[in-house]
Amino acid sequence: MQKTVLVGMSGGVDSSVTAALLVREGYRVIGGFIKNWSDSKELWTGECAWRSERRDAMRVAARIGIPLITFDFEKNYREKVVAEIFRGYEAGETPNPDVLCNEAIKFGLFYDEAMKLGADYVATGHYACIDRIPKKEEVHLIRGIDPNKDQSYFLYRVPQNVLQKTLFPIGNLYKTQVRKLATEFSLPIAEKPDSQGICFIGKLDMQEFLRKKIPAKPGDIVDEKRNILGKHSGLDGYTIGQRHGIHVSKGEQAWYVAKKDMKTNQLMIVQGAEHPLLFQNSTILNDLHWTRGLPPTANFDCVVQVRYRQNPISCHASMKSNGQLELIFAQPVKAVAPGQSAVLYQENECLGGGVISVFV
Repeated sequence: MQKTVLVGMSGGVDSSVTAALLVREGYRVIGGFIKNWSDSKELWTGECAWRSERRDAMRVAARIGIPLITFDFEKNYREKVVAEIFRGYEAGETPNPDVLCNEAIKFGLFYDEAMKLGADYVATGHYACIDRIPKKEEVHLIRGIDPNKDQSYFLYRVPQNVLQKTLFPIGNLYKTQVRKLATEFSLPIAEKPDSQGICFIGKLDMQEFLRKKIPAKPGDIVDEKRNILGKHSGLDGYTIGQRHGIHVSKGEQAWYVAKKDMKTNQLMIVQGAEHPLLFQNSTILNDLHWTRGLPPTANFDCVVQVRYRQNPISCHASMKSNGQLELIFAQPVKAVAPGQSAVLYQENECLGGGVISVFV
């Protein structure tokens, strides 16, 4: 019996090739375009960016012969993702919009719509893989084979029951192969560049974006001895390990953000990329999620990424009685930022992870 798949189509190359591959494999494919944000505009046309993206998705859908449904999730996106971004930054954290969006929108509301339509699966153009365990109602989330594009980090909060009904058709391909397939399928977006910036919002000046909801709160920029070096316009505009935008010229070496003191409203900076205050030996994670539904054991060894573009670091993980997870790093880790996600792996399997809370 022919299986039905609702494919998230953004108008980009990856999701377009995803849909085309599924059509070729014999699935009944329905395209789904998600409208989440209408404030961004194309610089060269002044048109709302989502309209041009949907137009590209419609052109692809017409080319491969599938219907395209538009889902308006903007209200939910503002409530579940954008509001959380503002909350996190105002609290001195660095939330990850893509992780939030995947959990609440792409594998939350969009998945729900797929089930309402009677679809067997939902599919996206993420570079990740699903390993289905024979004779067992369980799937494992696996890294995409292209190390430069693997996006399993952003998917660690997708629930097990949703993963069981998810397809990632390009997870076993390299980006160069995906581009080639876009040309072979004669897709009208084959040469379209990759999107950048916040999920569904795009590239923007983060501090300017935050000022829409968070008032400027100027304070002192200090060194590790609390000597005042300058002024900042708000701690929300900085993240741990940040180099650019500090505007302090004292000394020969570059300055880096080492701490945001919310009580005194001081931004502590240090000189040199290898300064000891930029590194941590351990951390505590809250708001845990496990891709199999449960952690491997109460104590286990694994590797961790505390941000997307980080080389994995070996660590020991220990479940605490209060539901937190403690990570002890095998070597000091740079720029561990509260609010970011720490994602755990054993070999190529994404086990899950949590939100970085404090250092220990």
